Amino acid sequence: RAAIRDAGRALGLPYDFCDKTAKMIPMFSSIPDALENVKEFSDLYKNNSDGKKLIDSASRLEGVVRHASMHACGVVITKDPVTEYSPLQKITGKGDGTVTQYSSSTKSSFVEKIGLLKMDFLGLKNLTILQNALRIVRKTKKVDIEIDDIPLDDEETYKLLQQAKTTGVFQLESSGMKRYLKLLKPNTFEDIIAMVALYRPGPMDWIPDFIARKHGEKEIKYLHPLLKPILEKTYGVAVYQEQVMQIAQSLAGFTLGEADVLRKAMGKKIFALIQEQKKKFIEGCVKQGIDAKVGEKVFAYIEPFAGYGFNRSHAACYALIGYQTAYFKAHYPAEFMAALLTSDQDNIDRVAIEVDECKEMGIEVLPPNVNESFEEFAVIIDPDTKEEKIRFGLNAIKNVGHTVAHEIVEERKRGGKFLSLTDFVERVRHKDLNKKSIEALAKVGALEELAGRNEVLSSIDNILAHSKSIEKIKNSRQNSLFGAEDIKLPEIKLETSAEASKKEKLDWEKELLGLYISDHPIGEYKEYLEKMATPIKKMSPELVGQQVSVGGIISKIKKIYLKNQKMMAFATLEDLDSHMEVLVFPKILEENGSIWEEGNIVLATGKISDKDGEFKLLCDSVKKINEEEIENFQRVLNTQKKNGYKDSTQNPSRPLAGEMSQSDREGKLIITLPNNFNKEVLKDLSSFFDRCDLGATKVYLSINGSKLETPYCIKNTAELEAAIKKISPEGKIKIV
Repeated sequence: RAAIRDAGRALGLPYDFCDKTAKMIPMFSSIPDALENVKEFSDLYKNNSDGKKLIDSASRLEGVVRHASMHACGVVITKDPVTEYSPLQKITGKGDGTVTQYSSSTKSSFVEKIGLLKMDFLGLKNLTILQNALRIVRKTKKVDIEIDDIPLDDEETYKLLQQAKTTGVFQLESSGMKRYLKLLKPNTFEDIIAMVALYRPGPMDWIPDFIARKHGEKEIKYLHPLLKPILEKTYGVAVYQEQVMQIAQSLAGFTLGEADVLRKAMGKKIFALIQEQKKKFIEGCVKQGIDAKVGEKVFAYIEPFAGYGFNRSHAACYALIGYQTAYFKAHYPAEFMAALLTSDQDNIDRVAIEVDECKEMGIEVLPPNVNESFEEFAVIIDPDTKEEKIRFGLNAIKNVGHTVAHEIVEERKRGGKFLSLTDFVERVRHKDLNKKSIEALAKVGALEELAGRNEVLSSIDNILAHSKSIEKIKNSRQNSLFGAEDIKLPEIKLETSAEASKKEKLDWEKELLGLYISDHPIGEYKEYLEKMATPIKKMSPELVGQQVSVGGIISKIKKIYLKNQKMMAFATLEDLDSHMEVLVFPKILEENGSIWEEGNIVLATGKISDKDGEFKLLCDSVKKINEEEIENFQRVLNTQKKNGYKDSTQNPSRPLAGEMSQSDREGKLIITLPNNFNKEVLKDLSSFFDRCDLGATKVYLSINGSKLETPYCIKNTAELEAAIKKISPEGKIKIV
């Protein structure tokens, strides 16, 4: 795929054409494989001259080394100048410096093979987040916090961890970790250290056992009394490498050096050395007065742990940073979230997740504004309500650039707020304030205090001409011996234009900010989704394996070819409060291919899976939510209201889809009518469903072998089947 895109760029072919061609190639396939197995790709090669030229050129590039990359944090240390040992090259791209030309990968590290010392100096952005949070707290609360003095037994912090409100908390924010935190209910710093160490492939299998022992649901037993002081803090589970080494010391009399040899043998699975160490361990136990059989059992117990055991000192450092970020989130939520958003401002996908978290916490995130925004996300105090809010940072707007953002903020500090668009253009004098950056500011609403979004976009030529005139005047002053006269230009003429539509505004915000901020595309479908779908944020372990409907906008979709050359899709579905991944298998994709496109608003039904620790929907069926669907929904709703149905959204006792009884969860009612059915039956059924309470069971009719979807969603009651039988005695009823 990279070869196709690179070749297309060099040949000057349109980006869309190259991108579409690249995406025809299945992931991890080569160009020859794609030509043989993907008909669409093969047809393009045979029938399109540009396609043939592109693919032929890319074939020559495929497999060629594309670039040299740099290890993120590796540093080579040498006794003499490094040129005595290794060829070097200059770094290209960000930063400056020099790297070795030798590979640093684990399997073929020539750096280590020639005897050089390679150290990894890891930098964490979370330390910067903490530093920025301290700075913002100092500014907003006038409080100086010494981070090393934060108490490690803070009640509010542990409450946040127990509730798993840990988005943005270092090491503790994955969905799987959140699930375990709710079960563990950590109340000591040791619990956090242990979770950091255990939540990794291998040790993860021991987490349920660890939790059960902590809460007294499983008895803690030790193979020998000497193990108790070593394993007591981790409830009898060997979690850390240091514990394995302590066991070897305490039971077998190993020195620390000998214990480390044992740890390495087990960790690297060196079979011959393990057998040698096992014999030495058992002999050591016997010398210490411990029965040889007990020694064998202890060795068998620690062997698997040593293979994956985490370094406790490493886990403790990570746990401390995790605890500190949780402390700030618990006590200074707005300041912490502003620091977090600033750290991720160049990652629009991450910003969207964190803005959702702000909403969940009750913190309003305001759109960017050249008269209020700073370069970074900032905490502001609402003058009326005194509530803390977060103002979007200018640096986070795509296409604006950090230098322009800096100049806007500095000029506002020097001369006060911008009074008009002309004032803004005349005062912010920077070469990067160009057509692209002005359009970006306008599209996200950052200039709305000065002019409407479409006004700016339709007047862009006038704005640039005004800016150019200012530059000419500035240059003439510099070239004149006495300086030019103080020339005052007329105001920028703004072209008359219709106000940008809601869809245009939202599309621009999504493109340039990564999220919808002034509104949401599915806002107008709120009533429909409340009654027809389960809110994504209400997904819970109780719903795993259940049939559920989820509604929202398709914000992202990725289609891949399977080994059988059939296509499936991974779609991100986003509702008003959250988002989740929907897996669309080939059969569903073939039946409804046109529906699975970015920007479509859909209702997807399927089973909930929590594989890999995240809730996902395995789609069984899908429908597009369009005007026709909403009209049908409103017609049914209005008819039901006329017949005495009360709007359950106004009733606080109405259960959400995720809290319904088993009988009332999302399902299907399929009525199969005989081939010779009376047409009056359809009228009677329609009249009956109009009187039913609105619920989560979708009604389908099966007629002459064809399944027809009706607009009805009704409550599944015990009397339902009998009532339908009265209307159509010969009909067959199936509820799934």
